[in-house]
Amino acid sequence: MTPVRLEDPMLPTLAELLTLPAFAGAEVVSGHAHLTQPVTWVHVSEVADAARFLTGGELLLSTGSLLARMNEGELEGFVASLAQRGAHGLVLELVQVFREVPPALLGASRLHGLPLIVFRQEVSFAALTRAAHARILNHGGPALDPSLAPLLDALAETGRSVAFLRAQLGPLLNLPARPRSTLLGTLDALLTTNFNMAETARRLGVRRQTVYYRLEQLRAMLPDLDEPRRQLGLHLALELTRSEAGEALSAAERA
Repeated sequence: MTPVRLEDPMLPTLAELLTLPAFAGAEVVSGHAHLTQPVTWVHVSEVADAARFLTGGELLLSTGSLLARMNEGELEGFVASLAQRGAHGLVLELVQVFREVPPALLGASRLHGLPLIVFRQEVSFAALTRAAHARILNHGGPALDPSLAPLLDALAETGRSVAFLRAQLGPLLNLPARPRSTLLGTLDALLTTNFNMAETARRLGVRRQTVYYRLEQLRAMLPDLDEPRRQLGLHLALELTRSEAGEALSAAERA
């Protein structure tokens, strides 16, 4: 597969993403001149060394929980590291942690030309990432079937559904019914929310610490859980568990 280049005209600009309904209420407070840069992906990030995971062109989303613990120098260094690694924007929610943008963060963003976007009301980061990724993956191209149905059909027609399920979810499928159901549900929620722990906990109706504990179990049983291709395979496998292939597997296990 040919990698997408940052200059690829098919990628949407940050300005375009801000017009999506999911981004309603977004306010640009710095970097106005750089809103025409293309965005390659959107990540929720609450770690100090987020820059080391970037490949260039990303838009980062943050509640500010980590930034609140940084002093002025650390905030300036954080923004500088994002700019140096090619980030194309930072989104900050001004609700629970901050009410206003820290002066050091704003100053550094202006200095490095990093677009800084704020929300003054609570937003769903999962909704933001879903909307942005849909536009990034389909921008300017032909209409595509947004479902996994064609892939599911192809696996079923070639008789590979059960084998694919076992390859992707093997260790989980070997668990007793209750823990298997719990972990499959947690995995589904994590993938759907792009590993947003707070949103996953809200969807499942559990404490965030419970999600972290289950995620440790999942990482132990499913290698390369952070790899995009692996996540795509898991998405497909979870769809299969809800199809005839999943029922066939369950029946085989009961036999």
